[in-house]
Amino acid sequence: MNRLRLLVVLSVLSIIGILVMQAVWVRSAYALRERQFRQSAFIALQDVADEVARLNQFTLNRYAVTQLSADYFIVNTDAPIDPVALETFIQRSLQQHNLITDYEYGIYDCETDRMVYGAYVSTNGKAGQSSRVLPTFPRYTYYFGIRFPNQSSFVAGQLSGWLWSTLVVLLVVLFFGYTLIVVLRQRRLTEVQRDFIHNITHELQTPVSTIRIAADVLQSDLIIDQPARLKQYARIVMEESLRLQKQVSNVLQLARTNRTGFRLSCTDVDLHALMRAAASTFAPYVTLDLRAAEGRVWADPYHLETALTNLIDNAIKYSQPTPAVVLHTHIDKGRLIWSVSDTGIGIDPVYHKAVFRQFFRVPTGHTPTATGFGLGLYYVQQVARAHRWQLSLSSSPGQGSSFTIGERAGTRSRSTSHPAPASAPLSLPQP
Repeated sequence: MNRLRLLVVLSVLSIIGILVMQAVWVRSAYALRERQFRQSAFIALQDVADEVARLNQFTLNRYAVTQLSADYFIVNTDAPIDPVALETFIQRSLQQHNLITDYEYGIYDCETDRMVYGAYVSTNGKAGQSSRVLPTFPRYTYYFGIRFPNQSSFVAGQLSGWLWSTLVVLLVVLFFGYTLIVVLRQRRLTEVQRDFIHNITHELQTPVSTIRIAADVLQSDLIIDQPARLKQYARIVMEESLRLQKQVSNVLQLARTNRTGFRLSCTDVDLHALMRAAASTFAPYVTLDLRAAEGRVWADPYHLETALTNLIDNAIKYSQPTPAVVLHTHIDKGRLIWSVSDTGIGIDPVYHKAVFRQFFRVPTGHTPTATGFGLGLYYVQQVARAHRWQLSLSSSPGQGSSFTIGERAGTRSRSTSHPAPASAPLSLPQP
């Protein structure tokens, strides 16, 4: 267990480390490409300024390019600028430095103190009206401004190799995470299988041992002269054989349902009649509180009766030494609600969801008389799901438990021509 935990921790840390390193590398690569873009833009725009200076027949004595923001540059020309010639210079210089991206530019007019003659040039070579007013720069008299609105996407497009490598790393991480989940799930199934085999071995061995002892006694020649003792041991054989039959039947039902699926054959059932019969069977531990004026429900009679019996049997086992189980019904907003309540040891809220899992048994809730395979509540949940009922548990340690099942709206009006849907099949744990 400790090795597995260490493996999980190391695996998670490794995955986090890989993702962090990949993110750092991609971010560093992006920052490097962004710096390269700005450097290329500086050089290209400086070449444009030199071209404008040669056109005006003078020489610039200093660097002409000033960056005002991440994507906006000011280029000083120290002389008036011809718009047509400027666009040609810009287009040619950007292509020479492999800056194939959209841009918009504007020429400063000192008379109006605004950027004028602006245009937006896309990569397809078409020019259009500039979409925004470019900021001015008070230090120069003759200059133009140029903005690269798609700088981020241009830089990201140059990281295609990094992006593909990141995608590959993510796929590897996802595959590794999925493998880890499968390993953990397989380990849990192995533990469930081991617990199930342990439980079933113990549960079947007890009645078999009792029957064997009783059979040895019955084979004695002296038992014929003791009719009371003979009757007692015959009763023991009968009770233990019925108990063994019930346990084997549960396992066979589980295997059969695994093959054929959990299918219902619904009809109109009198729940009150089933509860009265169950109260008679489990007397004197079960009392009735049937407040619903009518207890008819659309259900599979066999599965409904079995689920009710499982709940009552569970309540009695965990309410020793003096079980007190109450079967309750009432109508709420036209829906039939029924419950099985007890005053037993209760269930900690931590296990409220887990108790409905296959083969699960509360670790601290076992008592000498509370035996079984951990299938009862799982079966009840499957019955509720198949009928589309709502199943809830209210319990706390030392305060007893109450399992409540309620119909969903509209289910009471079903007719026999509409079969109930099948739930997910029960399944034995796989090694």
